[in-house]
Amino acid sequence: MKTLSRLLEALGALWELARLGVLSRFRLGGPYWRWRLHTAFGRGYPSGRVALLKSAFEYGRWVFCMRRMR
Repeated sequence: MKTLSRLLEALGALWELARLGVLSRFRLGGPYWRWRLHTAFGRGYPSGRVALLKSAFEYGRWVFCMRRMR
């Protein structure tokens, strides 16, 4: 049961990240994404690309969980 829940959260995280990309028209260098990076990491960006992707995925998972609570 726990594995199914994790799979659902993973798919939900990918859905929320794709949704956010569509809403921002995939302007990854645009004002929203610059603001998001600044507020998420401040001056301490992750040490590498894998850490950045992992933190983005965790953000998507968090958004999915928060939206499900409604």
